[in-house]
Amino acid sequence: MREEKGYTQIKMQMLTGIDQSDYSKIENGKRYFTLEQLKRIAIVLETSMDYLAGLTDERKPYPRRKE
Repeated sequence: MREEKGYTQIKMQMLTGIDQSDYSKIENGKRYFTLEQLKRIAIVLETSMDYLAGLTDERKPYPRRKE
């Protein structure tokens, strides 16, 4: 999804605050993401945490709660 949006790992670092080297390890399966990292990635990629975790095939995010 990152590449589909045209984002580099450096761009993801800027948008999520996750260090590029950590992000690379997450993408390559050498490191697991934390719940907070998963949340940040889902928001940036406009998808759900369930999709990123492989729990659903539905890419569309859930409606955001109103604050």
